[in-house]
Formats: sequence, structure tokens, C-alpha cells
Amino acid sequence: MTAHARVLHGRRWVFDTIEGGTPLVRAQVFNQLIIWLILVNVLVVILESVPSMHAEFGWYFLQFERLSLVIFGIEYLCRLWVAVEYPYVRQRGPWRGRLMFALRPSMLIDLLAIMPMVLAMLVPGIDSLILRLIRLLRFLKLARFSPAMTTVWDAIYGERRALAGAFVLMVGTAIFSGAVMHAVERAAQPDKFGTIPDGIWWALATLTTIGYGDVVPVTPLGKVLGGVVMICGLALFSLPIGIIATAFVNEIHRRDFVITWGMVARVPLFAGLDVSGVAEITKILRTRQVEPGDVITQAGALADGLYIIGSGEVRVDLSQQDITLRAGDFFGEIALLKRVRRHVTTTAVTHCKLMVIETADFAQLMEDDPTLRARIVEAADARLQGEWADAGTDMSSQELEARAGNEASEPQNP
Repeated sequence: MTAHARVLHGRRWVFDTIEGGTPLVRAQVFNQLIIWLILVNVLVVILESVPSMHAEFGWYFLQFERLSLVIFGIEYLCRLWVAVEYPYVRQRGPWRGRLMFALRPSMLIDLLAIMPMVLAMLVPGIDSLILRLIRLLRFLKLARFSPAMTTVWDAIYGERRALAGAFVLMVGTAIFSGAVMHAVERAAQPDKFGTIPDGIWWALATLTTIGYGDVVPVTPLGKVLGGVVMICGLALFSLPIGIIATAFVNEIHRRDFVITWGMVARVPLFAGLDVSGVAEITKILRTRQVEPGDVITQAGALADGLYIIGSGEVRVDLSQQDITLRAGDFFGEIALLKRVRRHVTTTAVTHCKLMVIETADFAQLMEDDPTLRARIVEAADARLQGEWADAGTDMSSQELEARAGNEASEPQNP
């Protein structure tokens, strides 16, 4: 192997570890180490603000900050180095592509993580409080390792126009309420409602239902107005919460649908269907959770449907060799078309999430949707006249042999 080839191989190895999102053990260990380093950094920043803790452990805090700077700095440089492994970065060239990659929000946050110590070295007299606040921004690095936080951001960005409209309503209501309360209460309380900004402060505290109690109306008209503002606050300030919550749920459902759609499309019986056809199939999916050791299907029992493994591992018990099915695999496809019995016993090895298409639901869908039925029957006829012609069980011998062969040829993890 040439030196250049070794460099490329090493770069790919680093990419798989820190950027590839692979299920490799080293990638999982790296992610966990960075997550814990971020959390400990935030804790240290908090403890540093306590004078007694800073006096006793200040030297240790400083050494930990220096170690964190080195680790975060190496991480940042490595991410820039391996960025060209992404096709869209490589297409733009090594320099221009890396520059565009460095301007991504996640990379800018990574850059902020190493800025405090750099600023302290470049600007010796900089306020330590400013540096401490910048160091707290390292908490945002967790977004890289949390799909949920990414989903929340996607939901907020997707509903940005609706949220902007809600914000305009809230600001307008606060300004209008503050101005009216200023006109109503300024004679009775010139020190508290003497200006419109004073009224807006009261309106914000009331609309948000915080109610500090430092400023309250005393006139009858002011109290009536205050009650109206309270009711408006409940409606207006719950609006963005509802928008974000709905968008968050929709985003999760959208991602789940994409994953489920991909799994259903892998089933040969549905491989020829278009998006709308697969979408109809996903509507009759039922989810089922099973624990390790639970028997999913029993050999000889009447087959009741198709099982798709969403997560976990399932063992198929064969007389000569057991095979393991994993996320994305399926079994029992024949049961949707023929009245057959289970060929083998299947048992959950780990906690599994299964998606089940029951024979009765599938038959009802075929009856309700003649167009979909025609497309599936066309694919089914070919299989029923071929490898399934003599099948008396839910898994054909060819299918079992193919999966056993795949199991044997799979590379084993070291």
C-alpha cells in the first residue's frame, strides 16, 4: 500500500469514527466520550462561579479547560480534514468544499467550543465572565449527537412563518395593552404607569402569566382590562407551543414513515408498487413489541401474516442451522396470499419492535382497493406459479436457503 493510499485509508477510518454515523464500536465510544466531556465542561463552568469552589479547585478547573481545548480542537480539525469524504464536499474541491463545510451551524458551534481559550491567549485582559458565557455554548454541541434536538430544530425551522406570525401577534398585543393601560392607570399610578414602556412591562408580565406583582392596576377599568389581557395571554402564548408541538410530532411521523416505507418496499411482493401503493400498505401495519426469549411464531401454527423487523434481532430455529434476522428483514410473506402454516419457530433474541401485516387486514385492503389489488396480484401470480407453487408453509425452502447463505457469508465483527 502506497503512502497516499494509507493516508486515504486513515482518513476514511477517522471519518467512520467521527462523522460516518456507523454502528461501529469505536464510533459509539467516541460519541459517548464527547458527550460526557461536554456535560462535564458545563458543570465545571457552573462550579467555577462559586467563589469557594474556584478558590479550592481553580487550578484543576484550568487544567481541565486546557485538556478540553486540546480535545475539541483536534476534533474540529479532524472533522475539517475528513469533510471531503462527503460527496457534496468533494465535488466542490478540497478548499472550497471544506470552507462551505466549516460554515455549517454544527461546525460553527464546534468552533465556538475552542474560542474561549484562544481569546484568552490573544486578548489577555478579556473579562472572565464573557469567556465563561462563551464556554457554556459548548452545551449546544450536544445537538450533533441528539436526533431529538435536531428534530426540534427542523420543526421550528419548518414552521418559521407561522411562528413569526404568532410573534407579531404577541408583540402587537403587548404594545397595545401597555398603551391602553398607560392611558387608564397613569393618573392613579404615575410612578408605575407613567409611560408606555412601563405599561408594556406590565403587559408582558401579565400576558406570559408570570405576574411579578410589582405593578398591578388599581382602578376598576384597569382591573377589567387586566382580566382581558390575562385571557388573551393564555390564548396567544400557547399558540407557538401548539405550533412547535404539532410540527415536532409531524416531523417524527414523517421520518418514521420514510423508514417504514423503505422496509415495506423491500418485500418482493410490494417491490413493484409506487409510493401511493406502498403508503396504502403502511396504513394497515400493526406494531408489536416483544421481549428477549418471547416466541413470535410457532412451527406448525396457522400463519396469520407478514412480520417486518423494525428493530432488534430474531432467531429462526432450523433443524440444521439457526439464522438471525435483523432490522429490515421480514418473514411470512406467503401467508398474505395462501393459507399456510408456519414453517419454523421464530424467537426474539433482543427486545424487538415488529411491524405486522395481518392476513385479514391485507385481504380487506385488497377488497377495498381494486387498483392496488390488480398491481399486487400481478406480482403475486408470478411468485405463486414459481417458487411458491408448492409452498405449504409461510417460508419457501429457497427463501430459507438464501437467508442461511447470507448468514454464513456475513463478515463477523471482531
